[in-house]
Amino acid sequence: MDVYAGLSDRVLVGDGETWADRLQGRTVECVAADARAPERAFVGTVEAGLQRTTDGGETWTEALATDDRVTSVTVAPHDPDVVWAGTEPSAVYRSTDGGESWTERGGLTDMPSAPRWSFPPRPHTHHVRWIAVAPDDPEQLYVAIEAGAFVRSPDGGATWDDHPDGARRDTHTLATHADAPDRVYTAAGDGYARSDDRGETWATPQAGLDHRYVWSVAVHPADPEVVVVSAASGPYTAHSTTGESYVYRRTGGAWTRAMAGLPAPDGLARAVLATDAEAFYALTNHGLFRSTDGREWDAVGPWCDAYDQVPRGLAVV
Repeated sequence: MDVYAGLSDRVLVGDGETWADRLQGRTVECVAADARAPERAFVGTVEAGLQRTTDGGETWTEALATDDRVTSVTVAPHDPDVVWAGTEPSAVYRSTDGGESWTERGGLTDMPSAPRWSFPPRPHTHHVRWIAVAPDDPEQLYVAIEAGAFVRSPDGGATWDDHPDGARRDTHTLATHADAPDRVYTAAGDGYARSDDRGETWATPQAGLDHRYVWSVAVHPADPEVVVVSAASGPYTAHSTTGESYVYRRTGGAWTRAMAGLPAPDGLARAVLATDAEAFYALTNHGLFRSTDGREWDAVGPWCDAYDQVPRGLAVV
C-alpha cells in the first residue's frame, strides 16, 4: 500500500506504518494518485503550482507551472495518463501524457451563473474544488465550483453545461462509482446530494445527518449503496484542529454516525476520505484510519504531534 497524505504544510509519503515528509513548507490544496501508476502522484499547492512525483514521492517537480492556486487534481478512471487539474481563479486543465504537458479547457467562466461565483474567505474570486469523470465515459466531466455551481461537460471540456436546478452550490467533493455509472455523489457545505442521471436531477437525503456542512464523500469500492461522509456543523468547526466533526455512513436509509475506532469528535478536523480496491480510508489530524465497511475503523500506523494538522488530500494506491 502506497499512501500520499496531504496536510496543511506537507505531504506524507509512506505505507501507513512509516512516513517520510515531503514538500514541507508548501501550502497543500489537493492530492491525487492512481494504482495503475503508483509511483506517480500529484499535489496541488497555493504557491508552487501542481507538483508531480514519478518515483514514489522521493523527488517532486512542478508539472503545471502557474501563479494560480491549484485547488483540485484528478486522475481519469479510464487512463492513468489523463489527468485533470483545477485552479483559483476557476479554470480547468487537462494532460494526456501523465502530467508532462497541459492544455486549458476554455469557456468555463462564460456560463451565465459565473458572475455569482464567489468563495467567502476571498469573495473576489472562486475556484475549482473538485473534478470527477464518469466511469463509463471519459468525456463526461463533473466540476464543482467553490462556491456557486456544479457544472458539467459532455465533451471533455470543449463545451459546458451550467448549474442544473437542485444541485448543490457549495460542493467540496464529488464521487462516482463504476457499478452505478449514471450516479454522482456530492459532499457540500449546503448538505449531501445524489444524482442518478449524471447530474441532471438531484435528491437530498438528509435524515440522520445531524451535521450538514459536509466536506468529503467516499463510496465503498464493491457497493455503490454504501456511502461515507465527513461533516461538521459549519466551516469554523470543520477546518480546525480544535473544532468538532463526525463521520456518517448510509446504505440507502437514514444516515448513522460511524465513529467506532475514530478519535473523539472534539478536536477532530473534518476527515478527508478515500478508497482503494477494498476499503475506506479517513485521514484526520489524529492519524490515518481504515475500514472495510465504513462502520468500524482501525488506526493505520503511528502519528506524531507535528502531523496534528487539518488534512488536505489523500490517495491510497
